[in-house]
This record gives sequence, structure tokens and C-alpha cells, in this order.
Amino acid sequence: MSQAHIDLLGKTARDRVTGFEGVVSSVSFDLYGCIQAAVTPSVDKDGKTRDGHWFDVNRLEITDETRRMPVPAFAKTPPQFGRTPATHTHGPAEKPSGKRT
Repeated sequence: MSQAHIDLLGKTARDRVTGFEGVVSSVSFDLYGCIQAAVTPSVDKDGKTRDGHWFDVNRLEITDETRRMPVPAFAKTPPQFGRTPATHTHGPAEKPSGKRT
């Protein structure tokens, strides 16, 4: 079940309640059983970034299955806590999006 939620990463989603839309940029599993996804919208008409928001995954619908970025390797391999060098790739500053809207 958790792999299905990780598979949301990089896909475009819309919140069914508010209509907020963007790319799923993070997924969180908490101690109390809640699974939420951070949705990051595209830039505004002036090219400025807008704030993303967290939503319960049950409120989201995927509007585009095409990933904006590939899922990082840490989503497919067991974590190696405390090991150097890190076993995951670097963050989004080094992976620009292929789609600008």
C-alpha cells in the first residue's frame, strides 16, 4: 500500500474539495495513520512561485499520470541511515522541471 502512495510523487493532482492543483512533491506517513501529500502549484502568471499545501491522499485525484520528475532512488531502495555518502540523489535544485505552465 505505501508503494502506491509513493507512486503519486511527480504526478499532477487536484484536491477534490478546494480544486487546488499542482504536482505531488512529497508524501508523509505519520504515526497516527494519516497519509498526506504535499501539492506544489505551478508558478503564477508573473513567474513567481506559490505556496504548496498538504492534503489527505483520499482527497486527491490524479489529473495527469505523466511525472514531472522521476521518483528518487530512495523510494525504491531501503534507507541507509547514518551512512556516508548518502544513498539518495540530490534535491530539485539540480533537477529542473521539464514542464512550465
